[in-house]
Amino acid sequence: MKEFKDKVAVITGAASGIGRGLAERCAQEGMKVVLADIEEPALLQTQKELQSTGVEVLAVRTDVSKASDVEALAQKTLDTFGATHLLFNNAGVSAGSSIWESTLADWEWIIGVNLWGVIHGLRTFVPIMLDQDTECHIVNTASIAGLTTGLSLYHVTKHAVVVLSEQLYHSLVHMNAKVKASVLCPGFVKSQIMYSERNRPVELQNETAHRPLTPEEEAMVQYMRQAVQDGMSPQQAADYVFQAIREERFYIFTHPEYNAAVQQRMEDILQQRNPSTPF
Repeated sequence: MKEFKDKVAVITGAASGIGRGLAERCAQEGMKVVLADIEEPALLQTQKELQSTGVEVLAVRTDVSKASDVEALAQKTLDTFGATHLLFNNAGVSAGSSIWESTLADWEWIIGVNLWGVIHGLRTFVPIMLDQDTECHIVNTASIAGLTTGLSLYHVTKHAVVVLSEQLYHSLVHMNAKVKASVLCPGFVKSQIMYSERNRPVELQNETAHRPLTPEEEAMVQYMRQAVQDGMSPQQAADYVFQAIREERFYIFTHPEYNAAVQQRMEDILQQRNPSTPF
């Protein structure tokens, strides 16, 4: 897809971070924009700001972990704009600690948003796009964490999104479909990902607090927060995404400085040696 004017884009996690950057870029391209997010005040503020520039915008509060919410999002999109041409399965959260110390609620929440959110998006929107028989493109947001060795539940879900996206790509190619697919694997991008708890559903709150962090763990958390705060702007990330869409490129890397970490993991696998220390 090379022309975007007057086409329809659906973006989950659209009220902040990469999602907000993608929404702004879609607006700049002259698209009709559908914003989906669970954080309603930020969602409505984003809608207001985009509409002030003359863009046609639909905002739909959506919990992507719920199939019914994503199905409602699709129906409202069709009722309002009649089609979907770009789908950004972008919503994501970070939660939990180690594999064994993370609670069941931690696992259910992060898998629900990061993985089931993408699955629901694909199951709902791919049939719509195929039926349209027009040029369409899907971008699933994973992370460089989906291609490297890691320590968190976040890595687990992002690896799953990469594999899911690869399967999507192969299926669409096999069908010779007009729908194309990409997976976005960014490094640190300025966002609210380290403050995901603000949007955690009540039913998935932990009944008791995690044990206190060790000094080393606290230092890592502070490092991650600072790295995200100092990260690439969402607008820059959106530039990489639209370039890849125009080139029909599947893997979208925004931070080449992490290529060595990806290569290290691949070499560990091929040489059947123990995993290297996470970057």
